[in-house]
Amino acid sequence: MRASSVVLAAATLAACAHEPTIERAQVERVISTLAADSMLGRRAFTPAAGQAAAFISAEFTDIGLERLHGLDDYLQRFTVSGPSSGNPMSAANVVGMIPGRRENEIVLFSAHYDHVGVGEPVNGDSIFNGANDDASGTTAVIELARYFKAKGRPERTLVFAAFTAEEAGGLGSRYFSQRLNPDHIVAMFNIEMIGKPSAQGPNHAWITGFERSSFGKILQDAVAGTEFAFDPDPYPQENLFFRSDNAALARLGVPAHSISTTPIDVDRDYHQVSDEVSTLDLDHLTRRRRGWTRPRCVGHHPEEDGTHNEAKGRSSHIPPVAARRGVRRVRGQARVGSAAARPPAVWQRGPGHVHGGERQSRSPTSSRAAGSSAWRCRSCRPR
Repeated sequence: MRASSVVLAAATLAACAHEPTIERAQVERVISTLAADSMLGRRAFTPAAGQAAAFISAEFTDIGLERLHGLDDYLQRFTVSGPSSGNPMSAANVVGMIPGRRENEIVLFSAHYDHVGVGEPVNGDSIFNGANDDASGTTAVIELARYFKAKGRPERTLVFAAFTAEEAGGLGSRYFSQRLNPDHIVAMFNIEMIGKPSAQGPNHAWITGFERSSFGKILQDAVAGTEFAFDPDPYPQENLFFRSDNAALARLGVPAHSISTTPIDVDRDYHQVSDEVSTLDLDHLTRRRRGWTRPRCVGHHPEEDGTHNEAKGRSSHIPPVAARRGVRRVRGQARVGSAAARPPAVWQRGPGHVHGGERQSRSPTSSRAAGSSAWRCRSCRPR
């Protein structure tokens, strides 16, 4: 899929009658701003990340998104202790929403806007622009927000989140996950590295943890008969389901998955100074987003997308509050379960995560653990 097609496919899941357009020029403007040298690689806890957050906030203001309850603006601020000094470090997610008729049924679109900052020069270039990782996903979230706002009030509430500190261990998404009732989130679309076409072919995107819920099958059904396709993660050995911001929400029982297109096994620009807008396919990026808005209406008409409550005589593949009380494993797969059946986490027995010397436990009761079974995150592992 050339860079525009990713936005086309995302809009697929909510488009019905009135059809706004997602413009390539807007996509190029947003991603070029986020990945500009002036953003200095958007490293979390730096003024450059604050500059990126201010830009995203301005976009949300222009779109007309509403703020989350309890926030004075779009910035969801939090503070953590520095890993070495213990001194407080401040950061902020950027979050807006479009209230739906069902206020307590939320579809979440997310991406991380931070990257890894400035490093050792390579051929005179020291800025890690992070155009694909993950200015592409953040641009998708902004343009999907613009698209859905133009469609009018949705059936379900739509939340649009640009997380910070994903590259520092998912701190932003973890903070966010503690501020909403997970039972109200019926699905999470976490968008990661969609600036390059999939190895599976034009107009394809792949979904991490495909077998862990019915999320992927629903998306496949939603684009059936169109030129777009959703595939299982072709890189299962990379454990990608555990390595992005969807993990924080999936831990709480939310059907939360990351969607990507980049062929990561051969991508030479990942976490390199060469990850610039010039390496991306902006037509693919725009078209993909348009595709995500088309056939079925996850946000607008749940009766058409198989997401209604069984208690009301409808199916519940991405179930609303009464039907989705957690995700449980059945023969190795995640399925809708009752509150009593909900496990503490989808991947309770999964491996831990080492990032910057800190192990992120997959236990729901502990944020740190020790041991030798940890695997390295994308930022730390050697290529």
